[in-house]
Parts: sequence; structure tokens; C-alpha cells
Amino acid sequence: MKIQERTGAGAGRSAAPAQPSVGDRLPTPPRERKPALAALAVLLILVGALGATMLVLQVGDRVEVVKVTRDIQQGESVTADDVTSALVAADDSINYVKWNQLSALKNLKARTTIYKDTVVMGQMFGEEGGVAAGKSTVGLSLKAGQYPTGLQRGDTVAAYRVSADSGAGNSNSGSSSSAAGNSVIVDQAQVTYVPGAKSSGDELVSSTNLAVTLTVDSDKAADLAQAASNGEVALVLVSGKSGN
Repeated sequence: MKIQERTGAGAGRSAAPAQPSVGDRLPTPPRERKPALAALAVLLILVGALGATMLVLQVGDRVEVVKVTRDIQQGESVTADDVTSALVAADDSINYVKWNQLSALKNLKARTTIYKDTVVMGQMFGEEGGVAAGKSTVGLSLKAGQYPTGLQRGDTVAAYRVSADSGAGNSNSGSSSSAAGNSVIVDQAQVTYVPGAKSSGDELVSSTNLAVTLTVDSDKAADLAQAASNGEVALVLVSGKSGN
């Protein structure tokens, strides 16, 4: 009797829902492929690689050219101390003076003033450097004491007429005579040539004389040349290099 009651009680209970097994999970939907995005990604990679290649080619397509390191005056030639090399983009339409042409460039003269840090073009130099209108060049032969120590091309100087006895006499009358004998020939002249420390000996007129070329106003050239021929010229530095 008890067994039947238990059986009957169990029969009235509702059965718990069965849990699905792990292997019975619903399948996930397949991922949607987007071929257009994949193609775009590949295209961007190719464009980036092409751009990088072009940059490398442009950087490599350079030429070594001449650049001046100081102002070069009209009619002046350059030396190794006046130039440096620079790398620029190759361009056949521009007449660069290449670094390997420097030896030939030294034999030419500037047609006009070429300013510091300028990349040199072939048309800037020629066999005969022109002199600006209203200007003349005068050559001087100066003894020690007639020019300042360290005189360089590009310096601006004043040229004074000095008599042979300008320093003689200690009396007041002698001093007055000396002052009267000295006068300014040119108040501003440009030094366009002076031998450098490594120049050859043929640029010196003698063991004590220095060959200097000045560019002056044409109306002053005759007086300066006459005084120079008599050895009556002294130069005074009135400013530094024109490029300073």
C-alpha cells in the first residue's frame, strides 16, 4: 500500500525540461565577406609602396654643385676658399656649375656681384668680368705700412695721398706741412683683388710690395692711378667685408 502511494505521488510531478547537450548548440551564421574592402586595403598598400619608392628615387637623383661662401665682386675670380659644395635636385633646365668643374670656374670672372650662399650658375661667370657702369679698377703696388694687415677681397678702404716726407719733422711747422700733404683720394673703394696667404710669388711686385686692385668711381680713377705710380698711396680699412 505504501509503495503504491509513493508511486502515485511521483506520477503527479511534472518532469523537468531536458537541457540540450553541448553538441546540440545552434550553428552560428557564416561571416559576410566584403571583397571591396579587401581590394581597397591592397590598393592602399600598393600606393604607399609606390610613394616610398618615388621618394627614394628623388632623394638619390641629386648633383653636387658649387656654392659661394662669401660675396664675389664683379670681375673677381673664385678660389677654393670662396666656395663649398652643395647637393641639389638634378634639373637639366638649370645651368648649374658642378663641383667637378671648379678648376675651370677659377679661370673665369664674375659678370656681376654674386652674393654669399648663392648656388653658382654658368651664366654668372665669363672670361671677361664686366665692370659696372661708372666704375673703374685701379692696380696698386703697396709697400709694407701702406696697407692694413689682413687686407682681404671684399673689404672697403679709403685711399689717402701721402707725401714722401709725410712723417718727417717733429716741429709744429713740420706737422702742419705733413697734414697739408695728406688728402683723401677715394673715401670708399672696394678691394677686388689681393694675393692670399698661399698665393704664388709672381703676384708680388717685389719681396716687400703687395699688388692690390681697387674698384672705384671712374672720376677718382685718374687721381688714384697717378698717386699710385708715385708711390704716394696708403689704404685705410673703413669697414669689414661687404658681406658683413
